[in-house]
Amino acid sequence: MQTPPRVLTVAGSDSGGGAGIQADLKTMLALGTHGMSVLTAVTAQNSRGVQGAWELPAEAVRAQFRSVVDDIGVQAVKTGMLASPELVETVAALLAELTVPVVVDPVGVSKHGDALLAATALDAVRTKLLPTATVATPNLDEVAQLTGVRATDETGMRRAADAILAFGPRWVLVKGGHLPAAADAVDLLTDGTEEHWLRAPRHDNRHTHGTGCTLASAVAARLAQGDTVPRAVTAAKEYVTGALAAGFRLGSGIGPVDHGWRWRGGA
Repeated sequence: MQTPPRVLTVAGSDSGGGAGIQADLKTMLALGTHGMSVLTAVTAQNSRGVQGAWELPAEAVRAQFRSVVDDIGVQAVKTGMLASPELVETVAALLAELTVPVVVDPVGVSKHGDALLAATALDAVRTKLLPTATVATPNLDEVAQLTGVRATDETGMRRAADAILAFGPRWVLVKGGHLPAAADAVDLLTDGTEEHWLRAPRHDNRHTHGTGCTLASAVAARLAQGDTVPRAVTAAKEYVTGALAAGFRLGSGIGPVDHGWRWRGGA
């Protein structure tokens, strides 16, 4: 039997199953890869928000990473919630040893507005983590948090991309889903030379929990399969657009995107 491409997620747990490690592994399976995980934090989380969060010791994160990488090996890595300066620096040092694609989702807050990254960790994200990234995938709020650039239109998204690229990732995907008054969900992928605008229709569906985790994981899965960055991001955008359209009610708050939409009658 052929072993599928192996993708590692380094992120926090979402007990409600819509985002974090759980969303990452579902996405990796849906896109034909073998997902593996390094848990950085545990959250008590549901459709209404995050009720509590507890980060793991750096030693535990390092041990998980070494266990997977040294024995099984990886063909791409995706990072999500890293919580603290110590964990950011620990993960960045581990990633710097690799030669495979790395997708950095600089998670700052949850869909419900709950902080998932200490303010004291921002400098470590800028100077340690982002330089390891093949692709960084910030949304507009995360760009503002990291750079001070607040984009309100597509020209602003170009400035936002330049500001993130200055920290050293090879590519940046600025996610414009929060762009005010935009008719489409528009994202900008650029390496400072090439520029790719990705557009998709907005769907009238409030159940969008896990969108960012899902997109970053989809990019990592496609990179593990050998896609170029533009091809990987285009395919990931298509997958996430379908997952958003199929998002479903769960609990009494914001439900998740549907990671299995293609298995449930989607295209």
